[in-house]
Amino acid sequence: MNQLNKLLTRSKVFFIFWCMLAAFGTYFCMYAFRKPFTSGTYSGLALWNLDYKAILIIAQVLGYMVSKFIGIKVISELKASGRVKLIIRLILFSEAGLLLFGLVPYPYNFFFLFLNGLPLGMVWGIVFSYLEGRRFTEMLAMGLSISLIVSSGILKTIYFIVHGWFPLVSEFWMPGIIGLLFLPLFLTFVWMLSVIPEPSEADKLLRVERLPMTNEDKKNVLKEYGPGIIGIGLIYTILTTMRDFRDNFSVEIWNEINPHWNKAIFSITETITGIIVLAAIGSISLIRNNIKGFWGTQYLIALGLLLSGGSTLLFHLHFINPFWWMLLVGMGMFLAYTPIQVVLFERMIALFKIKANAGFFVYICDSVGYLGSVGLLLYKEFFMKNLSWAKVLMQFSYLLTGICILLLVLSAIFFNRKIGIKGPITGILDREF
Repeated sequence: MNQLNKLLTRSKVFFIFWCMLAAFGTYFCMYAFRKPFTSGTYSGLALWNLDYKAILIIAQVLGYMVSKFIGIKVISELKASGRVKLIIRLILFSEAGLLLFGLVPYPYNFFFLFLNGLPLGMVWGIVFSYLEGRRFTEMLAMGLSISLIVSSGILKTIYFIVHGWFPLVSEFWMPGIIGLLFLPLFLTFVWMLSVIPEPSEADKLLRVERLPMTNEDKKNVLKEYGPGIIGIGLIYTILTTMRDFRDNFSVEIWNEINPHWNKAIFSITETITGIIVLAAIGSISLIRNNIKGFWGTQYLIALGLLLSGGSTLLFHLHFINPFWWMLLVGMGMFLAYTPIQVVLFERMIALFKIKANAGFFVYICDSVGYLGSVGLLLYKEFFMKNLSWAKVLMQFSYLLTGICILLLVLSAIFFNRKIGIKGPITGILDREF
């Protein structure tokens, strides 16, 4: 253990690799408890005149959303000493929900997916708390970012493989079985997180020390930066809604646009997207100056929004095939979504020297974002019953591009004024470190 601590402290390359792997692995395994149930179709099942799969997704997303609202307080106030116990308890509670989902018969088992989602929303904040406030935070968080992108697709493929091994296992028991398979791996990656050293003095000087927030800290931040946070939060909400919709109903969308699709398609499209986003976030991490990094992040968000809407238009006009549309629309969403989650607020805290942590901002955005996901599902079920899943995704893609570009411009104007008032407050430190 002493040798490991020395390596993590002295070798920058080893430290970056270790953090990226630990974050990637932990969050990938979290998805093994959250997403595999969406690979089932639950065909022919309904409740209250609603498609049963939609009810299952709504139940879990409601739990996940409540978890995000709870996380605004829990994650922003979390002390380093309590992180390991909390994340393990959250996952064990989630797995218990999956096992009860398999044990309790339809149609009464949907409630246990609410319990399954209830603890999972806080996992991201715990993982990111190990990475934020460092000179290389964007680079360290790339593992977390890639996990967010590729996990769901790869786990869908794993679901079909495991189900092929055990064809008699029902769709209700499969999620719990996959969770049990990933539990030992999850505990291993949590241990890897637990041995990551705390930020150095140089990290604290350049990126500001991240401390648990008080209620007064939260009020001061929202009073000072509220309009800009609201603008970014609305963008994040719309992106979360569209990303979640595409992910939850990707099987149905592929059935509509290409009935002969290959079950490995999820791994292929999301892996390609992950590599592209990895390169984009990596390029942002090379920008040492916090002002340039802050604006560079916003340009990347704009690029992602335009790619998502543009690829949908090209597909609509039959210039690209279903594979390229699903690849590019997802890539655009993640190029816009991921920088907000792991870069924008990190840079904002460092730029304006705010007494805060990134989890506070992200959980405000996430809580509202998943409320949007539930709203879209309900709207589709009640008001767009005869509209295909693919057409919903296309219409929402156009809406996302137009509204989010406008919000991005307005928030950029707000932050530009704030930078003008504060002055280039990080330039000296950026040159020194």
